[in-house]
Amino acid sequence: MTEAHAHHRHGNPFVTSAKATLHCLTGCVIGEVAGLMIAVTIGLSFWPTILLATSVAYLCGFTLGLLPVMRDENKTFMEALKLIWIGEVIAIGVMEIVMNAVDHGVGGRQAGSIFTRMFWIGIAAAVPAGFLAAWPVNWWLLKRDLKHVIE
Repeated sequence: MTEAHAHHRHGNPFVTSAKATLHCLTGCVIGEVAGLMIAVTIGLSFWPTILLATSVAYLCGFTLGLLPVMRDENKTFMEALKLIWIGEVIAIGVMEIVMNAVDHGVGGRQAGSIFTRMFWIGIAAAVPAGFLAAWPVNWWLLKRDLKHVIE
């Protein structure tokens, strides 16, 4: 185990995984909401909306994962990317699948405007669902030293 990953084993794993999930959720929600707002506003259909929201969520999630590693551990972009990529791909993927499914299921994605209550109900339902889906995934990733967390 590398020194950069050694701190994963300290502390309560459920608390550490919850913190990792909240950090991941922050990037996902920023990207997901921005992507959904754009897609709903310009009237994209189902799959282009999902693609846009998920792409922007990955972009934001990776950015929020890379910057602290680059800053706090003095890593280059590529060094930081090598540390975080597998954990971020998996955690964001699970979170996005669940968030998009829940948002679609409650009707948020189908809202005609971002100014409708239904749009925001979809997001309000999707965010906690994404957290609950990704939390055990992050726990598993941390347990196997596949997730990098700055504490």
